[in-house]
Amino acid sequence: MTISATDPNGPLYYNGWYHLFYQYNPDSAIWGNITWAHAISKDLIHWLHLPFAMVPDQWYDINGVWTGSATILPDGRIMMIYTGDTYDVVQVQCLAYPANLSDPLLLKWVKDPSNPVLFPPPGIGPKDFRDPTTAWLSPDGDKWRITIGSKIGKTGISLNYETKDFIKYDLMDGFLHQVPGTGMWECVDFYPVSMVGQNGLDTSVNGPGIKHVLKASLDDDKNDYYALGTYDPIKNKWTPDDPELDVGIGLRYDYGKYYASKTFYDQHKKRRILWGWIRETDAESLDLLKGWAGVQSIPRSIVFDKKTGNNILQWPVEEVESLRSSSVEFKDVTLVPGSIIPLEVHSPSQADIVVSFDIDKKTIEEAANMSYDCSKSGGAVNRGPLGPFGIIVLGDETLSELTPIYFYIAKAYNGKPDTHFCADELRSSKASDVEKIVYGSTVPVVEGEKYTIRSLVDHSIVESFAQGGRSVITSRIYPTKAINDAARIFLFNNATKAKVTASIKIWKMDTADIHPFPLDQI
Repeated sequence: MTISATDPNGPLYYNGWYHLFYQYNPDSAIWGNITWAHAISKDLIHWLHLPFAMVPDQWYDINGVWTGSATILPDGRIMMIYTGDTYDVVQVQCLAYPANLSDPLLLKWVKDPSNPVLFPPPGIGPKDFRDPTTAWLSPDGDKWRITIGSKIGKTGISLNYETKDFIKYDLMDGFLHQVPGTGMWECVDFYPVSMVGQNGLDTSVNGPGIKHVLKASLDDDKNDYYALGTYDPIKNKWTPDDPELDVGIGLRYDYGKYYASKTFYDQHKKRRILWGWIRETDAESLDLLKGWAGVQSIPRSIVFDKKTGNNILQWPVEEVESLRSSSVEFKDVTLVPGSIIPLEVHSPSQADIVVSFDIDKKTIEEAANMSYDCSKSGGAVNRGPLGPFGIIVLGDETLSELTPIYFYIAKAYNGKPDTHFCADELRSSKASDVEKIVYGSTVPVVEGEKYTIRSLVDHSIVESFAQGGRSVITSRIYPTKAINDAARIFLFNNATKAKVTASIKIWKMDTADIHPFPLDQI
């Protein structure tokens, strides 16, 4: 069997189970024949596959059951709005719901006879109208609102609709938001975050002490961008806090291979959880040979960063730590300039790594001003006074293959340190048909903080979180030598002047249990 798994869709928590739907091609390892696969879990870690939730079998979705979102109504009903691709290749919005709400597995789904419930409005292209969000309540509480991604020319836009019954909709005036030059917005997400509390918020919450996140997946460059701002429900407008960090031109969820993400409010644990699709970086022909493509990221919790006030924090859900088993720890390791230190670790290809670095302030102050850009840097081999320093994961014994995850401290022209967080994949694999680049971005480091990284290593995927999740990089790599027990983990400091002190703890990670649900036992 060959399969392709892509966008996460309609995640929700219902009657004791987490549900994840995702776009799936049961016939090939490349995109097409988009069907909604369905899996459930008690803990977001161990999953059971269920039969397909929806297949492309109606005129309005015969070319694909595309991205959608779930809204749980106060009376317990579930409304799933999704994009269908019609027989004549027009993107329309459709409604589905569970056939039996007393079934905690939500095995059967019904497509509403009124489908499609929304067509592209005047001025919007037939192929530029997709991916409805979870709905939120209007200020009076008598209607629901959704937003849908689109474009006009090269301007990315978010259309807003209002409905009472999820069948009849009114297009609202103007746009929720628009950003020139960003192109088609898809997989738009819109949700509140608390500036004062630690809990996540239901999508309908608004008021004092709340910011709203607006996120769009840009079809032009296949990256997920977000911005923080303020939502005015009366004017139905969202305004970014910083226009220079607007959607599509500023912050990203993830600076690696991560796309088409979707959040949901987990009412069970009062948190907001983010899912994302980790795309392949090898040749499509190789995907066909191996018979599959695409995986889902480790789910992440999202909170507002109270220290900086201008970004979110992403962190692996706490349940991931249930996979931790034995651990090793190395404290206060001195890394002189140019040093690489191998670490004796069991199961280095499946690990949870937490590391912190200290660097002498005086060294930073004395360094000359200079600029840096992860993507143009040439990676960890290129040295500067204050970097790079970090960890090497999935390296073989001779370092013919390696993936450094590192910091590089530059000095801005105002003399202040400018910290960059990077993942260097230039030598991650000996394979030739593999994308090999350096990912990364700047990351704020607040006064008094150490430089910290957490990396979840899972054979060919590395999800790395800097400074508690202010910046995240997902690496999709294909080592040929640094596999299983042949992989190694190293600490390194390739700076020319800075001496670094590192403390690191590494857990061996067990394997998640993922298999078909035993339907014959129901």
